[in-house]
Amino acid sequence: MFKSPITTGIGSLPHVDKVKACKIVIDSFDIPFWPQLPNISFLESMIPQYSEFMPFIKYDHKKKRVYVERDSSSALDVFYNDCGMDGVKPITSEYSIGFQEFIKQIEGKKYDVLKGHITGPITFTLGLKDASDKYIFYDEELREIALMLLKAKARWQVKELSKYSDKVIIFIDEPILSAVGGSTYLGVSTEEMLRLLTEIITAIKEAGAISAIHCCGKADWEMVIEAKPDILNFDAYAYFDTFCMYHPLISKFIESGGFLAWGIVPTSNEIVKEDIDSIYKIMLERLNQLSLYIDKETLLARLILTPSCGTGSLSEAAAERVFSILKGLKGKMLDQLYKTGSCFLSTGKPLKAL
Repeated sequence: MFKSPITTGIGSLPHVDKVKACKIVIDSFDIPFWPQLPNISFLESMIPQYSEFMPFIKYDHKKKRVYVERDSSSALDVFYNDCGMDGVKPITSEYSIGFQEFIKQIEGKKYDVLKGHITGPITFTLGLKDASDKYIFYDEELREIALMLLKAKARWQVKELSKYSDKVIIFIDEPILSAVGGSTYLGVSTEEMLRLLTEIITAIKEAGAISAIHCCGKADWEMVIEAKPDILNFDAYAYFDTFCMYHPLISKFIESGGFLAWGIVPTSNEIVKEDIDSIYKIMLERLNQLSLYIDKETLLARLILTPSCGTGSLSEAAAERVFSILKGLKGKMLDQLYKTGSCFLSTGKPLKAL
């Protein structure tokens, strides 16, 4: 699918200059992606950005709040007619300044791979409330509509990005997976989460793209793997141990062709104390630990490098530091791991050229 190691990022950036933000993304990553810019508008935040065309959607710009309030209009009929089973819905310029500018900057070029992203259906329905302050996940009809809408927006991204690349990845961002199971989200069944993930992954694959799931915390990785994504993106900096405990399933996932996207560069305040050398050391330790269970060459052949999460909550300088360290980490891994394997293989046996 790709030649490892390869770098990409998670959607959000803190920048307020759209031109600069897109240029940084294009220059910093092997797999460029369109940036979410929440500091420009609250409509670029995780839930609002994908809420356009949701029936009964309301926006309170003063309070930076988005919610659903049913009324007697024909909004549902209009949605079903417009969206349908294989519908396509755009993310318009009001909701994604970064997407429009990104397309402008890559116009006339061809990339090996491009990345889009969508807020996952679990996070979306457990992040959007109705007028009575109830999550729409608990409304079966609204939950299904949200899933249809997110599929339509994923299909639209695949269609648009495919004009500039033969390979498109759509990351399904599901940070809520680290919280479900607690008292806040009672009644959220594993079976329903699996169905939602499986359906959106299937829609992405049927549109001709590569599917990825991103979670920046603890997760039920068994359930995630069962949904059959092509790529697992996990926080390898802060939550490696809770990911590694699923190693029998991870091994099967990789053997069946899956890729691991290691979120190894922190997007928290920890970034101030890290540099290329320290992150390389951490990465090496994590690789060695997982290689106790999974073939080392296979791990290196199916490896993507990312930040641990989006950088939207950081300062611009800190975000750019994250990207610089990630780029430097790839260079160091190519020099010291992928050429000889001498820094990684305790047996002294060199790796094959990848």
